[in-house]
Amino acid sequence: MSGASRLLRLSIPLVRTHGFTREALARSVLELPQPEAHSQPLSDTAVSALFGSGDLARRTLIRAWLDDGIRHIQSQPTGSTLSEVLHARLEYNEPVLQHLPEAFALLASPAYGIIPLDPRPAIEHAFKVADEACHVTGDASLQLAWHARRGSLAAIYTASELHQLTSPKTACGFLDSLLDGSSVLESSMNEIVYDLSIYNKDGAVPNYDYEMRAL
Repeated sequence: MSGASRLLRLSIPLVRTHGFTREALARSVLELPQPEAHSQPLSDTAVSALFGSGDLARRTLIRAWLDDGIRHIQSQPTGSTLSEVLHARLEYNEPVLQHLPEAFALLASPAYGIIPLDPRPAIEHAFKVADEACHVTGDASLQLAWHARRGSLAAIYTASELHQLTSPKTACGFLDSLLDGSSVLESSMNEIVYDLSIYNKDGAVPNYDYEMRAL
């Protein structure tokens, strides 16, 4: 692990008290084990040299924190349910919840110039959470079902995380209600995917009357 990567990892716990700031990055050297620990935080010049100038350094810290959230999912016990894994990811947010609106806004803002907000970082974040949650829980979906499963979970997690920002105590219950609702829809979609696979094999036209009524 490089020196910058090591300091970045040490900065993550400091987000609780210092937010996603250059100060958190600067104070990472104070967290080094003895005798490596510094007596003073890094200078602003050093922070820029290691992590980027201005808000680029803050973006670097936010992405490191998000990556640590994926590792948190990976650390969940074998046999955990999808609900338990996603609950754990929401709980990972709790110590820094007050700093998340600003962090997500920064990721969506253009690094240079004035252009509309970029939704891609939020989409990428949600899809990574959904994909890792599926992996940890042993999801065996293939082809169309693979994408549908992860797309559905990404949408559910995004809605739950946004709910968490305004109502932290009800976020897990809100997530579970969405998961329960999606299971009915997913069952119908799986039947449609199965019918399509049969159609591709023998040319028979699938009957969607039942599925459409269910939806």
